Amino acid sequence: MKEKNIIKLIDEIKNKPELDLSLGEDLSIALMNIVSLEEHLLFSFMKTQNEKFLKWLEQTRELRKKLLMKVVKKDDDSEKWCMSKHLLATAMRLSEVGTKYLHSGNRKDAEDIFNDAFEAYSMFLAVNGITSNKKEEIHESKLSKISQAMKKLIDCCKE
Repeated sequence: MKEKNIIKLIDEIKNKPELDLSLGEDLSIALMNIVSLEEHLLFSFMKTQNEKFLKWLEQTRELRKKLLMKVVKKDDDSEKWCMSKHLLATAMRLSEVGTKYLHSGNRKDAEDIFNDAFEAYSMFLAVNGITSNKKEEIHESKLSKISQAMKKLIDCCKE
């Protein structure tokens, strides 16, 4: 799919009144936090050897799988499922790193990391609906265009 077609597709999606993009955004952010929670439960088990953390980890993983199915459509032989999980985890972790940089007064590094986090999140969105179903590679220049388009499309305050 050509970059112009991606922008056209995004414009068409934006103009559909029945489409609530904030629902997908909220769900993807929730999924980021669930993946992060899985990490914390693992490390808590490793630190304490308390079996309750493994039980909670399994419950959390099942919740993540259930919710991820609402976002990731298994409509081809790709590894979208796994890529999606890792892209969300990357975006979440980079956001946390950026926040730590910002808190320590390192604004330049924070902004760079926030941009990287947004690129990872944009790639997640591209993998799950912005790109065509054709088997094509996502090139860096295309991701940059998708990221720019997503900045226009995302409205986290929409209720």
